[in-house]
Amino acid sequence: MNIVEALFKIIVFPGGLFLLLISTVYEYVDRKLVARYQNRIGPRFFQPIADMVKLLAKEEIIPHGVQPGLFLGLPIFALAAILTSSLYTPMAGLEPVFSFRGDLIVVFYLLSMMTLCLGLAGANTPDRFSIIGATRTLTQLFSYEAPFLLALLGPAIVAGTWQVNQINAYAGSNTWLIVTQPIGFLVALIGLMGKLELPPFDAPEAETEIVSGALTEYSGRGYAIFRIGKDIELVIGLTLVSAFYLGGLTNPLEFLIKTFALLLVIAGLQSLFARLRIDQTVGLWWRIGALLALLQLLVTILVRII
Repeated sequence: MNIVEALFKIIVFPGGLFLLLISTVYEYVDRKLVARYQNRIGPRFFQPIADMVKLLAKEEIIPHGVQPGLFLGLPIFALAAILTSSLYTPMAGLEPVFSFRGDLIVVFYLLSMMTLCLGLAGANTPDRFSIIGATRTLTQLFSYEAPFLLALLGPAIVAGTWQVNQINAYAGSNTWLIVTQPIGFLVALIGLMGKLELPPFDAPEAETEIVSGALTEYSGRGYAIFRIGKDIELVIGLTLVSAFYLGGLTNPLEFLIKTFALLLVIAGLQSLFARLRIDQTVGLWWRIGALLALLQLLVTILVRII
């Protein structure tokens, strides 16, 4: 791969600009599906882009009592980490831009950066709503990251590799792992919703309780960048779950069909359940989700050994 081709793949397609654009499409579809499930009309197709343009054009106010460098840098660092993780995933059903042995672990770490940055963003301000939101965000991080990680390790163990593109290739040439590892698939899907703080796991940003959680003091560009990062993380998370459990991703059409099918399920789950309290989202899922993921992992290892 020459330099020009590498830069094109990183900046334009399947990374960079492509991710920024398709993430708004997925946000629109998610909001529209939830609205229709709730018998509402929902937003127009251009609403996510209009929201981002409006936020990016607004003044970014730095509250009193915060560390300015940290306040301004955290959204950028979070977005950079999420965009970097896309380089190792089969975006649009294509080969990853970069790949190496063990890149799955790097992807896990990079996907965790958004939650860590959200927690630090809230803890950096003296606002009580932000601090409560940061506490809930970091608490929920420990409860959902581990089950999500364990759920994605199942396909890695079956494939005998920790390299994302090789796991994707294995899943595409064998029986769909959702059939052989249904518990892992369920844990991965719910874990993704918890990572993204989607309803009913949105206690860290509960509008009726703590305004906007850890991002209460953010406005303008900072708030927009965090939102963009979470939208892109949704796309990458759906891509990983599809690649590992739904028979792999080999072309753009397959990518769209499988990820949109998962988005349909996620939107339905958001509409079916009311918001859970933070103790319910943490305590219940930590006990059940982690144990189920470990059980599935243990069975997978035993079957592979036998």
